[in-house]
Amino acid sequence: MPDKLIPKVRAFVEGSLSNALNQTVVVKASHAIGGGCINHAMRLKTNVGDFFLKWNDQGPDDLFLRESEGLKTLRNVESCLCIPKVIVARAPEDGVPGVLVTEFLSPYEGKQSDQDEYLGRGIAQVHEDIQPLYGFDHDNYCGSTIQNNDWNNDWVDFFGQQRIWHLVKLIEARRIIRGQEHQIYEQLVDKLPELIDHQPKASLNHGDLWSGNYMYSQYGPALIDPACYYADREFDLAMMAMFGGFSDRVWSAYQEYSPLPDGWQERVSLYQLYHYLNHFYLFGGHYGQQALAIAKQYV
Repeated sequence: MPDKLIPKVRAFVEGSLSNALNQTVVVKASHAIGGGCINHAMRLKTNVGDFFLKWNDQGPDDLFLRESEGLKTLRNVESCLCIPKVIVARAPEDGVPGVLVTEFLSPYEGKQSDQDEYLGRGIAQVHEDIQPLYGFDHDNYCGSTIQNNDWNNDWVDFFGQQRIWHLVKLIEARRIIRGQEHQIYEQLVDKLPELIDHQPKASLNHGDLWSGNYMYSQYGPALIDPACYYADREFDLAMMAMFGGFSDRVWSAYQEYSPLPDGWQERVSLYQLYHYLNHFYLFGGHYGQQALAIAKQYV
């Protein structure tokens, strides 16, 4: 593809990379990479090697600062996953969009099945990173939706108030939830103590673990675009199951390394409600009907 990198972003990235690497960096070419629906994504070819660039001229100012913290958190976990190293994370400045630059990971050229086991095991290893409370050091974003990550010692309260009800209020601000629907979600949140009958460990979650946020690289399976927080590990697994894209071997490798408790599958659709609500908030359309159908199952 032709070079699509606008001049002001190019200059900003060259200056930021030069400062970060303590040497002059010149972008020689850039190639758009598909797959995202919120950010611009590109492979940069420079005089010192290749990098991955994301930039966004409409998102929150701290979008990439928060994402970079998620990537760093995942990199600090001992696992068989490859988490791309953050080189530059910058907020918008002087009319230039915010940017995130990481090392570039080349796609694996062999069979996908070669890395399936390592992906499943690696996700389980990430979930072994435990905190005493649910939440994260700061709020961050799932897509471009703000997530309330205030620390909480009660999983049901965290899930109900800081995930489901938080999103319902955001959606209501856009006036796309009717009064009767509001009541259904309110009843659901009130009923959560009956529906979630366990107090899970607060495991590190990727937070947005659909098939577009992992890749098989030359270094092994990689996780990208995190929205990290500490929560029930089943929350990540519910997102994995939501749109598919994870092989049976990924799932079995996870279970072999870290068996799931009885009843976890009964909570999958309940945990998926958060992501359906978020998709409705971001994209509208049929996601609202899907979210409402899930809520009605439980009230």
